Amino acid sequence: MELKKNSSSITRVVSSYLANTDAPLWGAFLALSVISIITLFGVGGISSAFFGRHVVTIVVAILVAVGVSFFNYRYLKNYSAPVLAAYFVGIILLLVTLLSPSIRGTRAWILFGGFSLEPSELVKLALIIVMAKYFSQRHTHISLFRHIVASGVYLGIPLVIILAQPDLGSSAVLVAIWLGMLLAAGINKRHLALLLGAGIVVAALAWQFGLAPYQRDRILAFVDPYKDPTGIGYNIIQSKIAIGSGGWFGKGLGQGTQASLGFLPEAYNDFAFAALAEQFGLVGVAVILTLIIILLMRIMSIAQRSENNFAKLCCLGITLFIGTHVFVNASVNLGILPITGLPFSFLSYGGSHWLALGIGIGIVQGIKRHGSSL
Repeated sequence: MELKKNSSSITRVVSSYLANTDAPLWGAFLALSVISIITLFGVGGISSAFFGRHVVTIVVAILVAVGVSFFNYRYLKNYSAPVLAAYFVGIILLLVTLLSPSIRGTRAWILFGGFSLEPSELVKLALIIVMAKYFSQRHTHISLFRHIVASGVYLGIPLVIILAQPDLGSSAVLVAIWLGMLLAAGINKRHLALLLGAGIVVAALAWQFGLAPYQRDRILAFVDPYKDPTGIGYNIIQSKIAIGSGGWFGKGLGQGTQASLGFLPEAYNDFAFAALAEQFGLVGVAVILTLIIILLMRIMSIAQRSENNFAKLCCLGITLFIGTHVFVNASVNLGILPITGLPFSFLSYGGSHWLALGIGIGIVQGIKRHGSSL
């Protein structure tokens, strides 16, 4: 009798919690997590060094999302101290990476024991919150150029450090978040044209003086991978083979020869999308992209019905964070963008990115619980 009463109480608590959060968003998050686990199982099996860690990482990310959803986002909206503290802690962690050992030509991780942390993933979230706070407080005056410059400083500090690692992929995500939130806040068209012109000039200078040789090789491989099929073009060629060989329904779980036999590099991370396509075909790709679209639409639905601009901009920033990762990674796997090293959100292996996703989803659910008129 007592067990039945306790079970009933737990059911009421869970039902009450779900009623105050967005159930379709939770559903999409969990479904994507399951697909990610299945995909990586197909790449290396249960004995893979990555599989066990990946399962634990996803469980932790889900628990983090639930925990963060109880946090009242208005503390971030109303008080500057926690926002600036998160931002500057992120900057300090980024600086520490420059002292860390290089991994695949990049100093993007802090290594401790058997674990690693990629601070740029958390800095992306910190920038979203800083931009949401800054733009929401100056919404009616955002057309003034000085506010664009000031917000650009918040962007520029982590951007310079991440470029020094160097990590072009994360740099592009930061710029996309800043520019997208700036457009939503209301930027003057003349100022937008000026920014785009400056961006073109900076890109040209970076090509001449800023890019490392291997980064130029990646871009050249994107233009013509078959010029060096066993060298700089190898990754893109193998990714295209894996995706093309999947056909409509794929080769089946664990039957992807490119991924499981090691021909497809980084099949658990950078090219997890290609590994998915090889195993489950176009149908599998359609399923995961549909779930991503549902998830992003639920986030923007919460944004549209939120009661203040800070909440709206936070949701928009998280949408940009997820959407940019998905778009860039899928484009790289298809060979229509140069290799960047960005993970595919909710699919690729990577503890820091999954942690950031968990925090981001938790913030959105917190906005739903504490400040949305949904």
